[in-house]
Amino acid sequence: MGAHCVECVGSAQPSRREKVRVAVALGTPYATYTLIGINALMMVLAYPRSSRWFDLGLQAVAIDQLGENYRIITSAFLHGSALHIAFNMLLLFQLGSILERSLGLGRFVGLYFISLIGGSLGALLASSALTLTIGASGAVFGLMGALAVFVRTRGGDIWSSGIGGLLVINIMITFIAPGISVGGHLGGLAAGAMSGWMLDTGTRTQPPRLSNTLAAVYSIGMSAALFVAAVMAAGWAVGRL
Repeated sequence: MGAHCVECVGSAQPSRREKVRVAVALGTPYATYTLIGINALMMVLAYPRSSRWFDLGLQAVAIDQLGENYRIITSAFLHGSALHIAFNMLLLFQLGSILERSLGLGRFVGLYFISLIGGSLGALLASSALTLTIGASGAVFGLMGALAVFVRTRGGDIWSSGIGGLLVINIMITFIAPGISVGGHLGGLAAGAMSGWMLDTGTRTQPPRLSNTLAAVYSIGMSAALFVAAVMAAGWAVGRL
């Protein structure tokens, strides 16, 4: 093998900046990992049925009467059990790793938060004003919808790819299993599918629908529009009491 001096070996090692540059080039899904980390941290800081858990969950009456609009976002980082967060984070890891590498970090983050807020809007429209809704499922359903759109627009078969079956199984669970927010799941799915089409980076023969600048404008604008709609939906839900 030969002999090597310590200084020579050390100087041959890539710097931390170079490692990051290579990782980005290879498509390391940093945003996906970060989102999983935030969810895991919130599971500790706002564990199920703690006071903070109740204070951050999605509830129409708290949004409309107390002005706690932040619940539209924070509720999607809370979970009701270890199984709940494990299932959502597994799907987030699988779907996010694919989509972030395909879209890039910025477009992926935009897609995630559009799906998240769309899920909150759907939950507020479909639930009573006193219902407390939590979970990343709306955002995850949005990722499923976006991936199905990507496969289809690229000429692939959603069934042979597996995404079609995954969607069908999860939609069935949505309507069959108790305690699941149907509105949250379907709202996230619709928002994600639509925005996945808009934010698609295209193929070698098909240019992207939006430039990076317009993609950022779309993501911010759509997130803001859905957020305002969610606040209005909370008021409508309270009005039904």
